[in-house]
Order: sequence, then C-alpha cells, then structure tokens
Amino acid sequence: MPATVLALAPILALAAQTAPVLATPEARDVHSHARPLEARVSHVSLNLFADFDSHVLRGVATLSIDARPGAGQVVLDDNNLRIVSVTDAGGKALPYTVGKGDAVHGAPLTVTLNGAKTIRIAYASAPEAKALQWLSPAQTAGKTQPFLFSQGEAILNRSWIPTQDSPGIRQSWDATIDVPAKLTAVMSGEAKGKAVCKADRCTYRYAMDKPVAPYLIALAVGDVAFRATGERTGIWAEPVTLDKAAYEFGELDKFVAAAEGLYGPYRWGRYDVLVLPPSFPFGGMENPTLTFATPTAIAGDRSLVSLIAHELAHSWSGNLVTNATWNDFWLNEGFTSYFENRIMESLYGQRRAAMEADLAWTDMQAAVKDAGGPQSPDTRLHLELDASRDPDDGMTQIAYDKGATFLRTIEATVGRARWDAYLRRYFDVHAFQPQTSAGFLADLKANLLKPGEAERIGVDAWVYQPGVPANAVHVKSDAFPAIDAAAKAFAAGGPVSAVPGEVTTQEYVRFLTQLPRSMPAERLRALDERFHWNETGNSEIRFAWLQLALANRYPPAKASAEAFLTGQGRRKFVAPLFAQLWGQGDWGRALATRIYAKARPGYHAVTATTVDRLMKAAN
Repeated sequence: MPATVLALAPILALAAQTAPVLATPEARDVHSHARPLEARVSHVSLNLFADFDSHVLRGVATLSIDARPGAGQVVLDDNNLRIVSVTDAGGKALPYTVGKGDAVHGAPLTVTLNGAKTIRIAYASAPEAKALQWLSPAQTAGKTQPFLFSQGEAILNRSWIPTQDSPGIRQSWDATIDVPAKLTAVMSGEAKGKAVCKADRCTYRYAMDKPVAPYLIALAVGDVAFRATGERTGIWAEPVTLDKAAYEFGELDKFVAAAEGLYGPYRWGRYDVLVLPPSFPFGGMENPTLTFATPTAIAGDRSLVSLIAHELAHSWSGNLVTNATWNDFWLNEGFTSYFENRIMESLYGQRRAAMEADLAWTDMQAAVKDAGGPQSPDTRLHLELDASRDPDDGMTQIAYDKGATFLRTIEATVGRARWDAYLRRYFDVHAFQPQTSAGFLADLKANLLKPGEAERIGVDAWVYQPGVPANAVHVKSDAFPAIDAAAKAFAAGGPVSAVPGEVTTQEYVRFLTQLPRSMPAERLRALDERFHWNETGNSEIRFAWLQLALANRYPPAKASAEAFLTGQGRRKFVAPLFAQLWGQGDWGRALATRIYAKARPGYHAVTATTVDRLMKAAN
C-alpha cells in the first residue's frame, strides 16, 4: 500500500501493512479516548452471537495491537459495553479499567498490555446500544421477522465494538456472526463462504482485508433476499420490497462504470445496496461493499437515484480517503457531493445535474441561515468542535454543499481537465489513508495550483473562514426560471391549471420551495386537489409540500404529516418537520407532541437524539 507523506504531515506507521496515523495537531481526534501514537488497533476480529430476545450482541473481539516500544497500555473506546474479561492470546488475564465517561463519547477502556500484541475482550453490547436498532416484526416492511442493523457514523460503533473508534485509526477486520436460522446476516465486507447452519442458528463469516475507518464496520440481520443487477452489483432488501428496490436501483453497474470513468478503479470488489426498513436514519450510509439505503429513495421512477450516486462516490471520498477527525467532515461529504453531481451529469446529462446543483445551492443558503448567519463559526468547512460537542453537530449541509461549491469553484478556475487529473491522482496517492484540511490544501497547492491561483480562489479562506466566499460558483438550472415564474404567478392568484404538470421531481421541489410561506388555505387546497401531494410516495416532494402546508396550518396536512413522520425515520425529513411544528405555538406543539410520542419508539437513536435536543432547546 502506498504511503506518500506530505512534509507538513508526519505520520506514524507502526506496522508495514498498517494504515498510517497522522501525527499533526490538526489530526488529533477529541472525540476518541484513544492514544494511537502510543498504541493503536490495526485489526479487529469479531465472533458474536445476535440475541434477538435480549437485544444484545455478545461474544469476543480479538484486537491486533501495534505499540511503540515501552508503551504499556492501549486505550480503547467503550460506550456502555458489558466487559466480561480481557486476556492475551494465550488466555492470561490482562488488567483493565473503564474510566469516567460521558453520554456522548462513552468511556476509555484502558488495557495493560504486559507485552501482548493481541488482546481478547469478552463482552456484550447493551440493549440500548446507540449504534444498534433492534426492530420488531411490526417495524419492518415484511411484518413477519425481526430486524437488526447498525449505524456507526460518527462515533456510535463503540457501543458494539470495543476498539479505537476514530476515523483516523483505520483497521482491517473479520467477523463471525451467529444469527437465528430464519434470518440472514450481511456485512460491509466480503462474504467468506456460505452460511453454516445447525438447528435453529446459522453462522456467517465476513472479512475486510483493507484498512477502513472503524465507523464503516456495519452489520444487518433480517429477512432479506438478494437480486443481482450485474456481475459485481446487486440489491439486498426484504422480500416484499425487493422488486421495487431492484427496479429503482437496477442500474448500479452503470453508476460504477461512470464513477470509474471519472476518478479511477473501484477498489472494493462488489458494490451492493441493502435497502433497510424505514427507520434507517439517513438517506444512505456508504459502508464499503454494501451501501445501506433508505426506502424513502424509492419513488418508482428513479428520480431520487442521486442518493446512490452519492453513496457510491463515497467509495473514493470518505472510504478510500477519509477525514482524520470529524472536524474535517467536509473532506468526506463535500468531495462526495461534488463527485455525486459529476456521476449524475455523466449518466443523465448536464440539465439534470444542473437542477440538482441549483437545489443544493438553495440548501446551502438555508444551512448558513440555520447556523446563525455567514459569520457563524459553524459555517466553516474545517470546524473546531471541542470535546463538549457531539460530532453530529458538524454534520450539516454546510459540509456537503459548501464543500461541493468550493471544489466546483476550483474546477472553474483551473479547468475541468486539470481538475479531474488532479483528483484521480489524489485518490490514488492517498488511498486507504486519513486526511486533514491542512493536508489537502498542501497537496492542492503542491500538485495542482499554479502561482497565484490559490490566492485567486482563496482556498484557505474557503476552508478556515465562515460564510460562503463571493467567488462561489453557482450552477444555475435553465429549467428553473420557468418554474420560478409559475410559482410567482400562482402565488399572485393565478390558476392552478397554469402550474406545469409533467415535470421532474427537482422542478416540483423547486416550485414548492419558491412559494411564499404564507398562503391562504384555498390556494393550498387547489394544489392538493390537483397534485395530491399529501399522499405522494415521492419523499422529497412530500417533504417540501409538508413544509409549506404545515407552515400555513393547512388541516389536511396534519394526517399526512403523521403518516409521513411515523412511517419513516430519515433524519433529513423528520428533524426539520418537528422543528417547524415546535416553532408554531400551541397548535404545532400539540401536534408534534402527539406524533412524536407515537413515532419515537420506531426511530434510530441518531434521529431520536436530534429531535430530543431540538425540542429541549426550544423549551
């Protein structure tokens, strides 16, 4: 594995085949208890039993430890794990302590090595482990079998794996998972043979021989089936969802080919997609070899497949080259959002890509406003989150859309040919390594920008200063002026029949977001009766419609909002709608309280924690 190192970013590579750990101050991860420059985990081997009765994973984690000479301890991350014992490879007990922790970061698990290079930790997760969601049959699409899935980003995997849970400490891994015979286990690695079944249990084995950030170790167990979409691509989903999912995401091979044509070979073997039950908190999660995806992306017309382009792009930006800390989350998401749009342009043409980029521009402006305005430090790309803040606080649209706009601005300055050649080289040189903002900027200046270009773009200000610089490239869709005019005409009292009827999802979303937030009920009723947006299965359109309808307390939207908020747990939709209701006085708070009491038990901890916080902050 190449280990090209910038002069300003000294690294410590503790083993020949081990991914480096960056040693610069900017690479210090305040959201992990680990001290990897003293002793670090290089490989994780799991042997776990999935207990659906008690909602725990229990078994043994065997960790390979690379330590500096004289290092007597290794510090791991632990969030409410039930530690049974810690031994060396020969079974000799090793002293350990679980230190004082907090609700966000958990606690340090410090093991005295006594010369051991391998440690074995017998343990169990807690029933309320934050990374794990145990679903009853009623909470699944099929309604017949329970389901389990993990969601590790940002720092939740420490609630089911005792390891150093920092994106800058890349680790290879393997796993043996014992599950009920009626269920199938899938993971973010290569399957090693077929399941071995005895009586009412089956054992599955997976491995990832490439070092990955620990948040990318992912597991799902449920009643799922597989359908190939190509030689190296396919769809996993519950049987009742599989046909729709296989159609919606049936062009995976084309997506992979388009991505490879832009920035080089796909390095992870297979690219499969697992469509999870509706409670999954994100649009998608880029787990290597197996993207986890929300069923809210299934619109029936492939209009929301940019989500797949995004998660696939993470196979380069995020999985291949990873932010060393969560302060540089934009290095994952900004690069990926830019790459996503390039894939969409390659597959569906410049017009669609421009619409999606233009909508993202609007989202960016809204994110700046939500963060407190252009002077807010939270509008910087490189954040300075201290240990008192949850890294989730930095996972806003700023990272995605300001990051992508920054890269688009570089492209406009240097030209697409130079920029693409640079990015392809960048992914090759830094493959399977962590990165920081300082490291990227140094690489950019050394290997792409000519004299004066860094200053003309203002690359340092883009990363380290708040707001959106004046030279930001705004891609404007040529489809939107007509839609904007239609929204203006309708808002002024024009007939609903004049609103375009057969347009794209992106144009409908644009139309809805351009309408004034205050509209008479009869105007909303006219739209409702023509387009039936209260019942649409297109989640993006329904979300935009509900934002408008609820802002005006349109009565028929109450039932639609309840169905939408209890039928899925995607944080992108759930949190803004609850925040909106909570800010609308007694009417909105009463509705939000009633719906949330019903919906919260079905949400993943990621979504529930976010909504809990916003409601608490609003009180």
